[in-house]
Amino acid sequence: MAVAFEHLQVEEALPTVVVTLNRPDKLNALSVDLMEELTAELEELGRRDDVHVIVLRGAGRAFSAGHDLQELVDRTLAEERETFKVCERLMATVQSIPQPVIASVHGIATAAGCQLVASCDLAISSSEARFATNGIRNGIFCYTPMVPVSRAIGRKRALEMVLTGNFIDAATAERWGLVNRVVAPEQLDAAVMELAGQIGSLSQLAVRTGKAAFYQQVELPQGPAYGLMTEAIASNATSEDAQEGMSAFLQKRKPIWKGR
Repeated sequence: MAVAFEHLQVEEALPTVVVTLNRPDKLNALSVDLMEELTAELEELGRRDDVHVIVLRGAGRAFSAGHDLQELVDRTLAEERETFKVCERLMATVQSIPQPVIASVHGIATAAGCQLVASCDLAISSSEARFATNGIRNGIFCYTPMVPVSRAIGRKRALEMVLTGNFIDAATAERWGLVNRVVAPEQLDAAVMELAGQIGSLSQLAVRTGKAAFYQQVELPQGPAYGLMTEAIASNATSEDAQEGMSAFLQKRKPIWKGR
């Protein structure tokens, strides 16, 4: 049975699913309702074995303009805290579900919209896109967007973005590591789906365990990271998919993945 969404469009091109933020009149501002709906849908997709890759994009003229400021005015501390907890849960879900999530970015990605791009596992941007953590210009520092953005682009660059609110163009975002690559606007959809197709054709056991392992080790010191990843790769090597893949390489044939 098809699910009716209020703020999303979901298109299945299995093994890829495209999820579109659908508040174009508000530049896909991340209202609480949208964030909760998106989190729930990502969690549901995360439980599906037939979904290998998820693409996240925005309807209309932008990827996302960040939080819906109308929901942040004249609120109590408890209400503000709850809004940002909902956002925190969304960003964590993007990285905790087993499938890679690819951001397809056009127009603007600002504040929490930029945070969402930085939280995605991969990102491809249109050459006309622009990025900013510009809350400072409205008197609200981008504390939470700063978390994934600083991890993606480094301290000095992140501090420049959050302290000035200045926009950076797509080429700069690519050079700084906020997005993987930049393509012409008319090539964006094809480039994203090509990347999704490439990942979706690989061993899903390796992809899913590999994504989890990446986030498990990335913030650890080198020694503990090696300890965890040595066990992870040894376990992976004994899986049916790894044995099939290595045998196929040695036998000069295409592997047949079983997902285990």
